[in-house]
Amino acid sequence: MDYVIWGGAALTMLGVAGLMWCVVLGVRAKRSGLPDAEVKAQLARVVAINLAALAISALGLMAVIFGVILSA
Repeated sequence: MDYVIWGGAALTMLGVAGLMWCVVLGVRAKRSGLPDAEVKAQLARVVAINLAALAISALGLMAVIFGVILSA
């Protein structure tokens, strides 16, 4: 079950990297100096990416827990 644990850890790290990327995109959008409507459109895209990254991270954590329970 080690492959499930390590695969889940990799998925979790991928999700966390996605969450950090969302922070970068959000800060860029706020500092861009664009009109409010365009900033809101960019932030709406960031929210979608954020939710996907959060889901990937959660699936990875579930895989880690599943692997730990099965290996015990």
